[in-house]
Amino acid sequence: MGLIIRSSAIHAAGCYATSAFSPDDRVAEYTGPRLTKDEADTAYEDSPITYLFGLGDGTIVIDGHCTAMFINHSCDPNCETREEDGRVWVTAIRNIAPGDEITYDYCLYDGGDDEAICNCGAKKCRGSMYSREELRRRKAAAKKALTKKNSSRRAGSGAKRKGTA
Repeated sequence: MGLIIRSSAIHAAGCYATSAFSPDDRVAEYTGPRLTKDEADTAYEDSPITYLFGLGDGTIVIDGHCTAMFINHSCDPNCETREEDGRVWVTAIRNIAPGDEITYDYCLYDGGDDEAICNCGAKKCRGSMYSREELRRRKAAAKKALTKKNSSRRAGSGAKRKGTA
């Protein structure tokens, strides 16, 4: 697999093709130790950057120690990830020329209060590395919290305050 790591405009380092790839070609494998989500959360509690890849329902993650850990997120990627027989492959979804940066959509779903700001520069960038579903979930939760906060304020607004008539 013809790949090289070098500087990237998306994030500090990126993974670039040194040979051509066609749709459905395997570009890289995401490898590393497998941890439970709880083990990973403990291990990386104070770390601002991780290279964790959630498997299946997200209860197990791969702690990336491979070339694929340098593949950056894009909202308009040239690859996707596929789980096959317990392995994770980064697979081309369109033609990739030598020199092109390899990217896939991270579709993040876990990150606490982190905004996971996207720097991909795609024309239709959604501004976040979170999946569309996670962004909808977060927006709904924020709206619900705001509605609850506003309801609490209105309920307390009729009470007299000390020093008022």
